[in-house]
Amino acid sequence: MSGTLLVVGDVVTDIVARHDVPLAAGTDTPAEIRTLPGGAGANVACWAARSGCSDVALLGRVGADSVAWHEEALTRAGVRSRLVVDPEAATGTVISLVDTGAGAERTFLTDSGASLRLSPADWSADLLDGVVWLHLSGYLFFSAEGRALVAGALDSARARGVPVSVDPASAGFLTGLGPERFLERAEGVEVLLPSRDEAELLSGAGGAEEAAAKLSGRFPLVVVTSGVAGAVVAQGGAVRARVPSVAAVARDSTGAGDAFTGAFLAAWLRGAGPREAATEGCRAGALAVARVGGRPPPRRRRAGPALLTDEDPDPSAESCLDP
Repeated sequence: MSGTLLVVGDVVTDIVARHDVPLAAGTDTPAEIRTLPGGAGANVACWAARSGCSDVALLGRVGADSVAWHEEALTRAGVRSRLVVDPEAATGTVISLVDTGAGAERTFLTDSGASLRLSPADWSADLLDGVVWLHLSGYLFFSAEGRALVAGALDSARARGVPVSVDPASAGFLTGLGPERFLERAEGVEVLLPSRDEAELLSGAGGAEEAAAKLSGRFPLVVVTSGVAGAVVAQGGAVRARVPSVAAVARDSTGAGDAFTGAFLAAWLRGAGPREAATEGCRAGALAVARVGGRPPPRRRRAGPALLTDEDPDPSAESCLDP
């Protein structure tokens, strides 16, 4: 498809703390700490641009404290940003505790800040001018303002015939919202891209395949990521493809699911089928876990639409997608 991929979602500041010994309560634990741009919506947009999508735009909300820094990072990644500056709230911050001794598994401490204050006042149907695909970050569903924006965006997209995808974003927040409330608000979405935990929670089924199949009775296409087990593609109530993960030396699993989503959408918009798009997603997920932070490496230019370059992850180890 020729046109814009519009992503609507969260832009936050990530503080990634990688530690190789258990956290020591009440005292110091040595760690490698980095402050990086992040946010599921912003990460997806950056990975889509990195993966060959020629025109990616992002709508998000940040505080005045870091708007220039985030705009610059998005521009460098090839994303056209429309960042609404919140007059009261600071930019959201996520502290990601990464246990390097446990497959780079991470635990989040989340202060959503301005990101969850994105509201219908920030949305306009004109934002869909030239847009061929709309992607909504699941974090929008976890605030009243965000849910109202989702409703307006879905109405606008239906009126213009723009297809929509959603990644549910967080099993923890989904539990608080309630699976059925999420599913009701996502009605009409063409592509659902949950992790295994999110899919099981939303479907009430056990296992990625059963959950994907059940959800695909409600959404035309469901792609479930499942860590080292790769991804499952389901349509029409049945599993249609199983895509293996790609080996990588895991340094930080932050943003691996976002990388999958961004690369999947880029391939999908180039005309790839579900299996091929999921394969590209797995490759991007492997590249993501081999890096610190949720954003892609700078893209090296060369002829052709290739997803990855000689910065591909070391194929000697484990891990792939957001488990």
